[in-house]
Amino acid sequence: MSYAEVDGLRLWHEERGAGRPLLLLHGGFGSVETFAPLLPTLAARRRVVAVDLQGHGRTADVDRPLRHESMADDVAALIGHLGLTEADVMGYSLGGGVALRTAIQHPALVRRLVVVSAPCRRQGWYPEVLAGMPEPDEEAGERMRGTPPHELYTGVAPLPGDWSRLWAKTGELLRRDYDWSAEVAALAVPTLLVFADADSVRTAHMVEFFGLLGGGHRDAGPDGTDRPASRLAVLPGLTHHDIVVSPALPAAVLPFLTHPVSPPG
Repeated sequence: MSYAEVDGLRLWHEERGAGRPLLLLHGGFGSVETFAPLLPTLAARRRVVAVDLQGHGRTADVDRPLRHESMADDVAALIGHLGLTEADVMGYSLGGGVALRTAIQHPALVRRLVVVSAPCRRQGWYPEVLAGMPEPDEEAGERMRGTPPHELYTGVAPLPGDWSRLWAKTGELLRRDYDWSAEVAALAVPTLLVFADADSVRTAHMVEFFGLLGGGHRDAGPDGTDRPASRLAVLPGLTHHDIVVSPALPAAVLPFLTHPVSPPG
C-alpha cells in the first residue's frame, strides 16, 4: 500500500497476490474498496494492483479537470512506476472509461483490457441515466453529504473537505460529450466487455461496442477459429450497481485473462 508520484499526482495503489499484473480501476465516487468482495478471488490468481484515481479515495485531487484521458495517462505512468512493461487493466463504470482510454492512448502497455459496465460513447447510457448524472456544482455535492459514497470518501480521503469539489468535477466530466468509436475500431488490444443484463448501458450499445471490436460479424465456425480476439459477456440477474461485487464477474474475467486468444481478423 503506497503512493506513486506520477504526473504531479500522488496516486494511491494497493497490491495483493502474485503473478501477471492486473490493474483495477473503480467507478465514480469509489475507491479500491469497490473491489473488496472480489479481491480474494482475483489475488489468488494474479498480482492485483487496485488504484484510487485522481480525487478519489486516498488520492488527493490536483489542480486540473477530471478527464478520462488524463487519468489514463496516470495509469500508464503507474505501470511504468511499477517497473512493468505491460499489464492487464480492468475498469468499472468511470474506471472502465479510463481503462479504455489507457488502451487507446498507451496500447503497448496494455496486454488485455476488461471494460465493465461502461460505454464507448456517451449516448451509450440510457437517457434516464444521462439525465440523472451529477450536477456540476459544489452545492449539489453538499446535499449528498451523509450518503454511502460520501461516507466512503470521508473515511479514507486525505482531505475529506474536498467532497463537494469532487462531486462538481465528476459532474462536469460525466456531462461532457464523447465518442471514441473510431479509436475503438482501431484498437488491437484483446478486450473483454462485461455488462449486466439490466445495466445502465443500453443493450443495443453493448452489441454496437462489441461490433467495433470485431465481434458479431460472422459465425466462429465449428472449431471457433473465426472467433474475434475480443469477447462479450452479459451477466444475468445483475445491474450496473451490483455487477462489480458479483462472483460472476471474476468467473467471466479470469478465463479471458488466462486463455489464448486469436489475433484480430
